[in-house]
Amino acid sequence: MTQAATPGTITIGSKVKITRVRDRIPADLVEVLKSDATGTVRGYKMTDGSGIGVVVELSNGSSGWFFDDEIAPA
Repeated sequence: MTQAATPGTITIGSKVKITRVRDRIPADLVEVLKSDATGTVRGYKMTDGSGIGVVVELSNGSSGWFFDDEIAPA
């Protein structure tokens, strides 16, 4: 079982693996994650005023943001 990311373990430039997705995502993003669920952290995003998401650039050049419990170090 993969361990979720913890604060301080994921920094910009880190390679990560998307381990799960909580919300519905577009079909094209699902296909990218099925073929390669790894990417590179490019930044952070405030999620709801108290949480921080991680912006990940995926293998096809697209990017999306994920909660810290949806990623793990690759």
